This record gives sequence, C-alpha cells and structure tokens, in this order.
Amino acid sequence: MGNADYVYPSTNVEGESPHRVAIPPPQPFVKTLKNSLKETFFPDDPLRQFKNQPASRKLVLGLQYFFPIFEWGPRYTLDFLKSDLISGITIASLAIPQGISYAKLANLPPILGLYSSFIPPLVYAMMGSSRDLAVGTVAVASLLTASMLGAEVNAMENPTLYLHLAFTATLFAGVFQASLGFLRLGFIVDFLSHATIVGFMAGAATVVCLQQLKGILGLNHFTHETDVVSVLRSVFSQTHEWRWESGVLGCLFLFFLLVTKYFSKKKPKFFWISAMAPLTSVILGSVLVYLTHAEKHGVEVIGKLKKGLNPMSFGDLVFVSPYLSTAFKTGVITGVIALAEGIAVGRSFSMFKNYHIDGNKEMIAIGMMNIAGSCTSCYLTTGPFSKSAVNYNAGCKTAMSNVVMAIAVMFTLLFLTPLFHYTPLVVLSAIIIAAMLGLIDYEAAIHLWKVDKFDFVVCMSAYIGVVFVSVEIGLVLAVAISVIRVLLFVARPRTFVQGNLPNSMVYRNVEQYTNAINVPGILILEIDAPIYFANINYLRERITRWINDEEDRIKSTGESSLQYVILDMTAVGNIDTSGISMFEEVKKLVDRRGLQLVLANPGSEVMKKMNKSELIEKIGQEWIYLTVAEAVAACNFMLHSSKPNPSKDQEPAAWNNV
Repeated sequence: MGNADYVYPSTNVEGESPHRVAIPPPQPFVKTLKNSLKETFFPDDPLRQFKNQPASRKLVLGLQYFFPIFEWGPRYTLDFLKSDLISGITIASLAIPQGISYAKLANLPPILGLYSSFIPPLVYAMMGSSRDLAVGTVAVASLLTASMLGAEVNAMENPTLYLHLAFTATLFAGVFQASLGFLRLGFIVDFLSHATIVGFMAGAATVVCLQQLKGILGLNHFTHETDVVSVLRSVFSQTHEWRWESGVLGCLFLFFLLVTKYFSKKKPKFFWISAMAPLTSVILGSVLVYLTHAEKHGVEVIGKLKKGLNPMSFGDLVFVSPYLSTAFKTGVITGVIALAEGIAVGRSFSMFKNYHIDGNKEMIAIGMMNIAGSCTSCYLTTGPFSKSAVNYNAGCKTAMSNVVMAIAVMFTLLFLTPLFHYTPLVVLSAIIIAAMLGLIDYEAAIHLWKVDKFDFVVCMSAYIGVVFVSVEIGLVLAVAISVIRVLLFVARPRTFVQGNLPNSMVYRNVEQYTNAINVPGILILEIDAPIYFANINYLRERITRWINDEEDRIKSTGESSLQYVILDMTAVGNIDTSGISMFEEVKKLVDRRGLQLVLANPGSEVMKKMNKSELIEKIGQEWIYLTVAEAVAACNFMLHSSKPNPSKDQEPAAWNNV
C-alpha cells in the first residue's frame, strides 16, 4: 500500500474532526470508590436478587444464599432420591477405606478418617452449591498435615498433642477459608495457577507413593522427611527388614486396583467396579489375614477401632505457644490447597451439567464444614476429585448424596468398626498408591510444554521442589514463580509496531501479520497493558528504542523521514500519576526530535486522568483520535500538506469514512 492508496480526509464546516475522544463526565469520589469496590469484591453482583424485594422475601433469599438446601430442598423428588441413594452408597464404599488410609498418611488414628467422612459432608450438604462434590479427606492435605505438624511434634512420641494440633490446624483452615468467602477474597486462591496445581499435585502424589513403600515392604521404622532422597535412603538402608509376605500382598492388591480402574476408564458404564474396588480390597485383605493369621508373620493390621460417633473435640484445641504458630501455618497452607482443589473440582463438574457454582459460597461452605469438623474430632476435608468423579458417574442429582454417604459412615461407626480389626496396612498403602497415580497428570505437563513454556517451568518447579526438597518449599517456589510472572506482565508489557493491512483501513502488529505495511513518515506503536509506576521506565525506554530503530531503518532504506509517532492506547485500561509523568517525558522527547506525538483511542479512565493533569492541553486535543485509522489519515494529510506540526488553529480533519 503506497501513498497513492490513501484516501485524504475531507473537512467539515468548522474545519474540525466530526468525532472527538470524549472525556467522561466527572463522578463524585464516593460513587467512584463504591464502583471500584463493587468491581473488585462483587463482580458477580450477588445482591442483585435482593433488589425491589419485600423484607420477607429478602429473608428467604438470604437463607437460600447461605443454605442452598432451602432452595433445592422444596423441589426434591423421589426420582432424585433414588439417584442420590445409589450415588451416596457408592461413594461411601470408596470413602470408608480411603478415609482410613488418608488418616494413616496424616499420622492420625485411622478412626479419624471415618469421623471426617460423617460430620463435614452433612454441613456441606446444607451450605454447598455444587451438586456433584463429594466431601472427604484428601491425600495431599494429609501429607501436608503430617509434614508440617511432624516437624514440630513427633506423632509417635506425643500422639495426643499431635492429634490436638491437627484439630487446631483444621479450625484455622476453616476460619481462613470461610473468611475468604465472607470477605469476597477468593481471587487470592487464583494465585495457585493451573500449572502450579498440576506440578504440585504430581509432586505430592510421587512423594505419597514413595512413602507407601513403608507399608508395602512392612517396615517399622521410616523417615519423617518427605523428599525423595530421604525416602529412598530409608527404604534401601533397611533391605534386611523387607518382608516378602507384605510385599507380595501389596503388589497383588495394587495390581487388582489398577486393573479395575483401567477397566472402568475404558468402560465408563462400569464405573462402580473401580469405586467398589478399595472396599473389596479391604474385605478380601481382612478375610485373608484372619484366615491365615498373617498378622503373626509380619503383616501389620489396623487393630481395634473405637466404636461410636464422633466425640467432641472443642476442648482439645491448642492455643498456646509455641504450637499456635505451627497450627496456624499448617491450617492456612492446607486450607488454601483444599480450597483450590475443592473449587476446581466443583467447577469442572458444574460445566458438564451446565449450572453455576459461586466460588465465594463454596469457600464459606468448605470453611464452615472444617470449623464444625475441628470441634467433632475431624481433620481437614474438601472435595477430592476421585470421590467426586465417582459421585458424578453414579448419577447424583443433588448434594443429598453426601448425606447418604454420611449415614452409611455413621452406620459403620456404630456397628461395623470391629470388622476392620484385621485390615492389613499394606492394603491401605495399595489403595493410596492407586489413587495417587491418577494425580500424576503427565499429559497436562506435555500440553503445557506445547502451549506455554513458562507455565511448564512453573509446573516442573513445583514438582521438583516437592519431590526433592519438601512439600511446603515446592508450593512456595511454584507460587513465587507464578507471582514473578504476574509482575513481569505488569512491569514488562508488550509493545508492538503496527502496519496497514493491504486494501483495508485496519492496522495490526507487523510481527503477527507479515503482510502489514509500514506507513511512510509515521511510526505506530501499540501499548498492550495498563500504565503504572512499575512499568513506566520500561515503556519510556522501549518507546525511545522503537523510535531509534525506525529512524535507523529509514536511513538505511532512504524512505521519507519520520514525522509522527502514534500510540495506540486501546489496551491501556488505566494509568496512574507516574504514567502521566512518563507521557510528559515522552512528549518532550519527541518534541526535541522534531516529531509529533499522537494518541489513538485512549479509554475513559485514561482520558479522565489526562484531563485532570492537563496532559491533554500539553499534547493537544487535536492530536487525540478515536482510531488508529483516523490518526494515520490525519497525519498523512498533514504530511502531504507539508504541515507536520500545525498549531491548534490549523487542526487536522479526521477521516470521515473509518
């Protein structure tokens, strides 16, 4: 597209542009602050349903908001009950063996796994907004609990204090989770990016699997460290204590669990086979140990489980130094991980069924069930993917499936706990390994590598940190790298040179559109981010370099000299006072070089602040245009009129046919 292809603009009666970039009308400070707070904390406008409603209706809506059971309960039907009954019994068959296994992983009494599958699901059924989330204990939170509390208190030497600290950590986790929901601070959890979660979960799963070698090999003494080097050293330094009976039994049950999982994955309608496999393993293992007296030949068993429902534990909470800080730190970190997993799982299944779940309401529900759990001998719970997937595949309709599961667990606590006396620990280890292998999502890591190398680095940082250092360090490392990336997005925004697409009035990035043509005498730059104090130095230097590069290119090609610098402000959503100062410096820079600064499509916030700072007068209202096309047309008109720097009374006309 050469100069002959340009259509020169016409001038209206007054000789001015028919369209100007509008300066938004001034707003009272209180109204502006109110709108900013609303956009920050209430983007979903949860109070909209309360508008123009009578007081009685507002009370009902308020109850339904915090207790969704009052919304779906009145519409509950017998058909729903049939579906939820099947789902609840199915997930109970998975929750019972998994609960016992994960409690052992957290170095807690096995009975706590059953306690934690009784009270929290009842609370969530009343307050949760997901129809598919199945509540229970999770392996990663159990591992974190064992790692962080174990660093302060030895569970073997002081089991009572360790147990009470677990309850206290659960209380802090619940308070933290509920607070995030009430204060509308759910965006904090967003700092755990998808890449971070993939790497962290895979690393934690690897560590958990390696730690289960203690149960598989029948070892009595094992390291309390979680890194792979310490675990493998502990395993191979005790080769003389490996028990072949335990190893054979563990491998057989692990093979059985993996085969059933593979079969159910290939034949989704037989999902119940993999769901029932853990409980089947527990039953078969218990019968086998009982008949062969394997406990006398090196196969460890659970032993006696206390009958009865959850005892109250409110009086067991620990609020004294030096343990308070440990419980608080453990609660906050495990609480964030539990929230991230629970909300991600809930949203995943809600998309399949085309309904919406409120992230902040989920935080409140998960937090309240953990607060209630901490007072009733439970440790941290959330919505694990494995259990929720079984719940979804079983055809659940509402959160009532959690109530059915809780009733099944209650029945187990009251009458069936003696049956678990002969359950071999090696079976629990096999159940954990089978569940954890599903968390090592190598396909997601490969996808990250293909799509975004930096996300892959974040993922692998989390994985390597967890596996080779510790669970906490891996998490902190991944979050730190994610935050650094966010800061880089802000501090190093992208800038592009734009060119004209042939036979059009469209201007785009010349790197993306290789057929885009530079406009002679005009440099068009696109700024692709808000302008804040964190990026003004970079932008000033980058704009200067773009101008230098363009002038060097013009000298080498012999084209007409550079006269205008157009900044496309379309993507600049906001600007602060430091950004205003940067524009004043850029204006002086281009003036010293005999160039003219032109702005295209600045947004309302940018125009408002430019007007208040009198930057518009310094640049000139006549050099601010609605579109890049208008700005180019006006500049090109001035170039061909030999008026590169007109005064305000010689204002260029805008392009009418944009």
